[in-house]
Amino acid sequence: MAENITPYKNSELGKKEQVAKMFDTISGNYDNLNRVISFGIDVKWRKKVLKIIADSNPETILDIATGTGDLAILMANTKAKKITGLDISAGMLEVGVKKIADKNLSHTIEMILGDSENIPFADNHFDAITVAFGVRNFENLEKGLSEILRVLKPNGTFVILETSVPDKTPYKQAYHFYSKNILPIIGKLFSKDNVAYGYLSESAAAFPYGEALNNILRKIGFIDVKAMPQTFGVATIYVASKK
Repeated sequence: MAENITPYKNSELGKKEQVAKMFDTISGNYDNLNRVISFGIDVKWRKKVLKIIADSNPETILDIATGTGDLAILMANTKAKKITGLDISAGMLEVGVKKIADKNLSHTIEMILGDSENIPFADNHFDAITVAFGVRNFENLEKGLSEILRVLKPNGTFVILETSVPDKTPYKQAYHFYSKNILPIIGKLFSKDNVAYGYLSESAAAFPYGEALNNILRKIGFIDVKAMPQTFGVATIYVASKK
């Protein structure tokens, strides 16, 4: 099970409240900072997620932990009739709503404030569900994944894009050096929240990945689970379905 890493060590708030507060604080700089931190490679990873989802020809898509809506906007290329972005950070959603309006996609993409552990939709509602760099922020990972399984239609497609840790030398050593020493510095330069990118680095290192996350997905009840490491293993795309 994932270690419960939180953004603010001495806060009396629960993890989800801390995460919402953190993302509200960094929302204005989040998109630019993501491009810098990943050297832009995250765009390539998201396009791979798009292809997986598009191949299933969904009419309805839910993007959980949608943030500023990057993946939800990309999902418009699937020609789905309805795309819903869900996030607990009002600040991130505010940025996303503006981006969606600027691209004339407001008729297709709806952004809603909500909790991944209590998804406000009926059982078997969505043809496809995505989460990009969000599952490690769940307060209760298994509860969040169970909710995703509940609202996914039978034979629906579930895709996670999440950071992971390279296993092979020298990529493993380079990753640890970058995440421990460089990432927090870049975060502090861009963000007024000094702890935010220290948390993101720490939570990424502690989160289960590869077969460990595959096993959790199977335990929850997902089927046809597979993991596809990306860029020497610094990220992984997970694909699963529902009976």
